[in-house]
Amino acid sequence: QIAKDGTGRIFVVEQGGTIRIIKNKKVLAKPFLNITSLVVSGGEEGLLGLAFHPSYKTNGRFFVNYTRMVGTQIQTVIAEYHQSAANRDVADPTGRILLTVNQPFDNHKGGQLAFGPDGYFYIGLGDGGDIGDPFKNGQNLSTLLGKMLRIDVNSGTPYGIPPDNPFVGQAGKKPEIWAYGFRNPWRFSFDAQKKRLFVGDV
Repeated sequence: QIAKDGTGRIFVVEQGGTIRIIKNKKVLAKPFLNITSLVVSGGEEGLLGLAFHPSYKTNGRFFVNYTRMVGTQIQTVIAEYHQSAANRDVADPTGRILLTVNQPFDNHKGGQLAFGPDGYFYIGLGDGGDIGDPFKNGQNLSTLLGKMLRIDVNSGTPYGIPPDNPFVGQAGKKPEIWAYGFRNPWRFSFDAQKKRLFVGDV
């Protein structure tokens, strides 16, 4: 994808944990970001998503979605990184974790990240996997699994909740949830004209 910063660079996400740049029709030798030491990869796991902040040209902020292993626990991680101040073709390797979600199985991790036309940050999370969503996560509003999330990365610590999210202030329901009932919303995009969200599920 591109960062819309006027440079024309193409950023390629590699599942193993690197992001590479195609610049002037050539792949740069040094990765833009290399977090292979953090990422567990294979099958439906790995570095799965990248999104540039709408003001990336001036603030250098971008976000990634990857899976890691903590002991024997698989986790989805949503983290923020910054373009290096010294070299715009290299990222600062020091990231900031915004969100972690424990995963029960090794498939259905979603992956897509995007900023919507409303300026909020959207995250697609699968139901955690296995046959038939055995834990019924897609319909369970107390978990983030099997959902489309919507958060505000421009406020709060580590993020804010948009006040018009549908479950804000409701006991036992995650305020990050924007839509639910998904198995694996692995790709999605916004209609530029009507601003509708189209989601590719399984």
